[in-house]
Amino acid sequence: MARVVEAVVPDFEDAVCWEKVVTKDLQGALRYGKLSKRLGRPAPVPSIFIEENLAFETTPGPEELKAYIERYLAKKTG
Repeated sequence: MARVVEAVVPDFEDAVCWEKVVTKDLQGALRYGKLSKRLGRPAPVPSIFIEENLAFETTPGPEELKAYIERYLAKKTG
């Protein structure tokens, strides 16, 4: 899933920043716990969260992710 994000994010320059959460690391495990708590259940692995909200539980295609981000940014700025 990270590869899809890595492929799409450069299209958005400074409008999007992302973080890969590695649950084997302490910081990643803490972040995973926070996301799971907010979600009300264990967060799916892998997944994509946008502003701490679950956006994808399965790996989207690059075009699907790009379209989602475009819609999200349009709502946020519109």
